[in-house]
Amino acid sequence: MGCCLGIVAILFPRVALVVMGLTSYGGRAFDTLLWPVLGFVFMPYTTCAYAFALNSLQGLQGWGLAVLIAGVILDLGSHGGGAHSGRYHYQRVRVHRHH
Repeated sequence: MGCCLGIVAILFPRVALVVMGLTSYGGRAFDTLLWPVLGFVFMPYTTCAYAFALNSLQGLQGWGLAVLIAGVILDLGSHGGGAHSGRYHYQRVRVHRHH
């Protein structure tokens, strides 16, 4: 299950979080429901990486820490890309209105 869940997590992190919540995989990583819900909304890659590091890589040391850092980078990249495309679209619309 770990390999399939890993592929789903990379392509669709929110779907992977739902699957983790429905199985015991997410329950072993999170003591409360608050963190997975916040992770689902704001940082899904980081939340998936954290659960994977705790369940499959023996915690946040070595490869587990590397996976967590990669999750943070993916989340920041996905948020930054949306901001960049939004700014580009706003500038294009503003230029066309002046003509």
